[in-house]
Amino acid sequence: MTDRTGERGGPTRGSRGDGARTWWSRRFLEVLESFGMADRLGRGRRYARTGQVMSLSLSTSLVVALVTGARPEPYRARIGVRKFTDDEWRRVEHALADRAVFAAKLLAGEMPPEIEDVLADLGLTLFPRTMRELSMDCTCPDWEVPCEHLAATCHLLAGSFDTDPFEILAWRGRSREDLLDRLRDLRAPVAPAPPAPAAEATPAESFEGFWARPEVAGVAPEVPEPTTRPDVLLDRLDPLVVDGRSVTDDLRPLYRRLAR
Repeated sequence: MTDRTGERGGPTRGSRGDGARTWWSRRFLEVLESFGMADRLGRGRRYARTGQVMSLSLSTSLVVALVTGARPEPYRARIGVRKFTDDEWRRVEHALADRAVFAAKLLAGEMPPEIEDVLADLGLTLFPRTMRELSMDCTCPDWEVPCEHLAATCHLLAGSFDTDPFEILAWRGRSREDLLDRLRDLRAPVAPAPPAPAAEATPAESFEGFWARPEVAGVAPEVPEPTTRPDVLLDRLDPLVVDGRSVTDDLRPLYRRLAR
């Protein structure tokens, strides 16, 4: 919320009618004039220039001002606008996040003209399109809307937009802090996905891994019995004679042990 307050009878910032210095605040007043408010806005400018607006506060979708008049107590003037829905704001935030220059210019106190094209592509507008998007009331007895107090508030609001373009977006329902936080989150780099865990080696791929498996750990491998007698070779050779004696039968146990 923005609050601009002065002493009673003293001008608040912009209350001398020095607003509408930028294209966006001039566009705001032009939109109001297109609603048939030109004459009343002219009278409200005089109220603003003479310092009759005591305070102005802006919150999401609502502006409230205290304006002095013929009575001792100031009148309370309120101007509301249709704020964007949550879904509309999500689309706006994604569109703004796609172009970092928008946030940079807003932070520098400038409203990029291209923002109107971005909003138009989303079916939205920066300022109200019709009077049905506005609501105005004042505690003064004047039955005509806008009265001089509301018109003076419009001029102060234009000056507030001059100073900080974020207030236009706040008027549409998103505060400066919330909008910047959202844009920061949308533009944050996405953390890379963690690498997939390496596949475990199969028994054919890792002999050591095979024996580390729970179902075989600590179990000695079984060696199959040979299908052929290991000493069959001795049967195919001529008898081996050492010192006149055959040693073939002596070698058979040795062959069988080597085979095991």
